[in-house]
Amino acid sequence: MTRLYRLDASAADIAACFGAQAGKDPWVGDYVAPGRPAPVVVRDAKSRIRRVRPMFWGVPPPPSGTDPITSARNLDSPFWVGTLRHTEFRCLIPATSFALWSGPDGARRQHWFAVADQPIFAIAGIIRFADEIPTFAMLTTDPNRLVAHHHSGAMPLILPAEAQERWLTADWKDARALVTPFPGQAMTVSDTPPQ
Repeated sequence: MTRLYRLDASAADIAACFGAQAGKDPWVGDYVAPGRPAPVVVRDAKSRIRRVRPMFWGVPPPPSGTDPITSARNLDSPFWVGTLRHTEFRCLIPATSFALWSGPDGARRQHWFAVADQPIFAIAGIIRFADEIPTFAMLTTDPNRLVAHHHSGAMPLILPAEAQERWLTADWKDARALVTPFPGQAMTVSDTPPQ
């Protein structure tokens, strides 16, 4: 599971990439970690217009939890299923790379993964509100062969460009079919974030 990603693009570049309106989002590019704000792309249900909106990474935990939740893996969990069924709570999380760690304690190494032909790619996300503050979490899936070589845990659910609208608008039974590892041969990995 990743707890760090980069979005090295401006809000205007993100909007252009995803056919969205940037509004007044001041994002100019940086890293994103839990609890930090970052732009996501949402689709207005009535106007069908995509918009770039700043939100905080990490949704409020269930009553028994204490820490914000940054990723969703068990999509049958009652905690997530109601949100996933409603398209207005789905979003695209723009990223330029994400980090995962490997190795034993004391000798861990960070690896940065990107999509080779998409300078800005989309991770499937969901939205929740905490006291009217918009928050998001990313969906994860089994690792592909490239990611599994470096990290045995889950990887973010990267959406191919042609699947992004489907994630935002499809019935949950249809959208759920998108929960599959992104092809490893279409990705790159390095020890530092790609420039």
